[in-house]
Amino acid sequence: DIERDEEARTLVDAATAGSGEIPVVLVPEKDPLVKPERSALAAEIGLRTEARSPFYDVAIVGGGPAGLAAAVYGASEGLRTVLIEKDAPGGQAGTSSRIENYLGFPAGISGGDLARRATAQAGRLGAELLTAVEVESVRVDDTVKVVTLTNGSELRCHALLITTGMTVRKLNVPGYERFEGAGVYYGAAPSEAATYAGGHVFVVGGANSAGQAAMMFSKHVDRVTMIVRGDALEAKMSQYLVDQIASTPNIEVLLQSRVVDVSGSNTVERIMLQDLRDGSNRELPAQAIFIFVGAVPHSSCVAGVVATSEKGFVLTGPDIFVGSEKPATWTAERDPFLLETSVPGIFAAGDVRDGVVRRVASAVGQGSIAISMVHKYLETV
Repeated sequence: DIERDEEARTLVDAATAGSGEIPVVLVPEKDPLVKPERSALAAEIGLRTEARSPFYDVAIVGGGPAGLAAAVYGASEGLRTVLIEKDAPGGQAGTSSRIENYLGFPAGISGGDLARRATAQAGRLGAELLTAVEVESVRVDDTVKVVTLTNGSELRCHALLITTGMTVRKLNVPGYERFEGAGVYYGAAPSEAATYAGGHVFVVGGANSAGQAAMMFSKHVDRVTMIVRGDALEAKMSQYLVDQIASTPNIEVLLQSRVVDVSGSNTVERIMLQDLRDGSNRELPAQAIFIFVGAVPHSSCVAGVVATSEKGFVLTGPDIFVGSEKPATWTAERDPFLLETSVPGIFAAGDVRDGVVRRVASAVGQGSIAISMVHKYLETV
């Protein structure tokens, strides 16, 4: 934090000739990068941003738990596999401070560690991972799927798996947008816990990600206040987290409450809360607000190509039928496979699917099963 750390401020001033522009990335034995584009940063630190081959057996769009699991199984089973991730592998789960109910990790594991292990495993088995590259559109050319990237390049594949997950939903509350990155954050990382050590932070949301963040912060800050619209944590949160929060003395839970205003000078200083039971408002001092209020499906790259629900989640398997009628895009004589969309050979897994259980283990399972469906599809083309 250059406002609190003299050494950090000196490094930034030296890297930017005194302009103080941030973010700054210091790369060993190379010039500093000031406000770099994601693709430039990825290339500079050695990540792959361009495909090695023009054609693959299966292309996976999205590097969350479902996509990473599919990459591991696809590569291990001999398929020419490429995974395309626009940000960093891990997806929403990758931002979780600690996942404690994932099989095989009795002491829990951070989302970042899980993502790193899965990425290394997929690469070791032969999957190709493209990072900081975004899919602009998808089109179907007979049995071939053509993926167009935002850099103008294209790659082709027999089967396409959509594992793009969900995009964080932002709140329409005065002050939020102004203070994004300056006291208002979507998601939480250990770096923020260190920044606000000894302070008072607010966590908005009542599902698992919010509970995990509250527990992480409770180990570093003096006080954590959770703002929950519902009347009980049990409605959306795993019981183990509910129990942990209840037994943590520096976590306060305000049920049936919402944030209606955020104010301050350069950073967040005050927060206005409304009690949904009687409509009364009260203002409290605040240093930071971490928001976990769900998300909307990130399905724009296949909009108009595959069938989706009214909210934009991708329909798969028998859900693609309207009554007993097949959609016009379904050209095969057979019925769709379990995770297959309304276009033969395009599959979906994880949070982008309609009606799924949104848990890391569920996403990993779907990504793994999707590869089995891909094998069945490849036998038909």
